[in-house]
Amino acid sequence: MISSNDFRTGVSIELDGSVWRVVEFLHVKPGKGSAFVRTKLKNVQTGNVVEKTFRAGETVPQANLEKRPMQHTYKDGEEFVFMDMESFEETRLSEAQIGDRSKYLTEEMEVNILTWNDQILEVELPNSVVLEVVDTDPGVKGDTATGGTKPAIVSTGAQVMVPLFISIGERIKIDTRNDSYQGRE
Repeated sequence: MISSNDFRTGVSIELDGSVWRVVEFLHVKPGKGSAFVRTKLKNVQTGNVVEKTFRAGETVPQANLEKRPMQHTYKDGEEFVFMDMESFEETRLSEAQIGDRSKYLTEEMEVNILTWNDQILEVELPNSVVLEVVDTDPGVKGDTATGGTKPAIVSTGAQVMVPLFISIGERIKIDTRNDSYQGRE
C-alpha cells in the first residue's frame, strides 16, 4: 500500500484491476476543508489518461511490477523475439504489444520488460540509441547546426529530424523518449 502523500511522478498503483502510472500530481491544501492530492494517471495497458483526486493520506495498492532484462535477438515475421538474460528463455512479442518503441529496436539491444501478474506491460528501451542515417537530403557546404532541420531515415526505419549538415552514412545519437537528435557519434 502507498499513501497519496507519497505519490511521485512515475509511481505505479493498482486501481480497478489495472495498473496506472502517476504522470502529474499536486498536493492541495485549501484554506477551508481537508487537504487532497490531484493526480493525472495513465493506464499502462491502454494508454488512457484520467484525472483523479485522492484524500490526503488515503492509501491505495502499489502495483508490484517486475523488471526483467532481456535482449532483442531477431524479428520473426511480425513478432520480435527477446531472450531472458538470466534463464535464456525466449519471449515473443507482437508489434502491437511493443507499440511505437519498435522503431528503435536493433538486434542484440538490451531492454527491460515490465511485467505485472505475468502479463507483459511495457518494453523499456535505453534512453538513447546510436543509429546510422540511411536516407536524407544531402548536406550542403555552409549548413550550420543552428540553421534548421530536415527529416532523416535511420537504419531501423524511424524518421528523425536532424540538423542540415547530417548526411547519409553518419551515425547519430537519438533520444528514444522524445525522438530528438542528440549529436553525432
